[in-house]
Formats: sequence, C-alpha cells, structure tokens
Amino acid sequence: MTTAAQLRKTALSNPDASEGADEGARTFAVGGRVFAALDAEGRVRVRLPDGEAEDMLAQHATAERADGFVRLPIADINGQALNHWVRRAWLACAPPDLAAAAAAAERAEAGAVGDLPKAIGRPATRALADAGITALDQVAELSDAELGALHGVGPKAVRILREALDAR
Repeated sequence: MTTAAQLRKTALSNPDASEGADEGARTFAVGGRVFAALDAEGRVRVRLPDGEAEDMLAQHATAERADGFVRLPIADINGQALNHWVRRAWLACAPPDLAAAAAAAERAEAGAVGDLPKAIGRPATRALADAGITALDQVAELSDAELGALHGVGPKAVRILREALDAR
C-alpha cells in the first residue's frame, strides 16, 4: 500500500520541489506551481497535461478529474505508478529550463556525465545529474547521507564515488 510518506519522498526528490499546505492538503510545488498534493481524505492529486491525464484515468478505475488535477485514493495506486505520475506532473509544472535539464538527466549514461565514474551505474549517474551534480568536486561537498538520500544512489555508488575522490 502506498503511503503519504512515499508521496512526500517521491515529490521532494525532484529538483527545486517544495512542500506546503493549502486548505488541509499537503502540497508539493515547483516554480510556484503545485504539481502534486494529498488531501485530508487521503486522495493524491497530480497536475498532468491532457494526454497524460487521459492515460492515468484509463489505467486507474478510481481516478477522476478535479480542478485541473487527476485525483485518486492513495490506497488505489502502487508505489511505482505513483512515482511515475508524480514525476510526470513535476515535469509538466517545472520551469522549462529545469524540466529540460531533468529530461537530459533521465537519458544520462554511466561514464558520460562529467568526471563521474562509470562504475557507479546508470541509476546513480542519472540521480546525480538530475540533482545538478556532474563533477567529483561537487560530490566532495556532500556527505554520504546526502548522496544516499538521492533516489538511485545506493551504498555501493557512494563507496565508488569516495574511492574516486581518494584516488584523485
């Protein structure tokens, strides 16, 4: 079962995402635009472009349109689908330059971003690029906990990054 904590973690893992509250709902915004929310009744709301909203409505029987959002009970969506739709909503609401950088990060290949080592793998490379981290010098400024908090950067990637920094 998907939880409010997972929604929060997913929403805030996007660059420049912020958390707020509005009329009893926990909201998540980027560039001043709310892209996702959880209302007091336990319904997730995501702001999607029309075509993607139609896809979500088709895939989730309890989903419905409401005030420019698609909403459904949080219990009716699995974690992987929630992650997908929240990311799509964030991309739809993010300022164009930020969305373009994020889209480029999603295509990043291990060993092809700055001087990050190939051995960290594609998920870690993409997570770091999405956070704007493309160089070992930037990695050096972060703690292991900060690196590990990035979705896609696990303990092995952190170890490899630290070893690369030590070898320099």
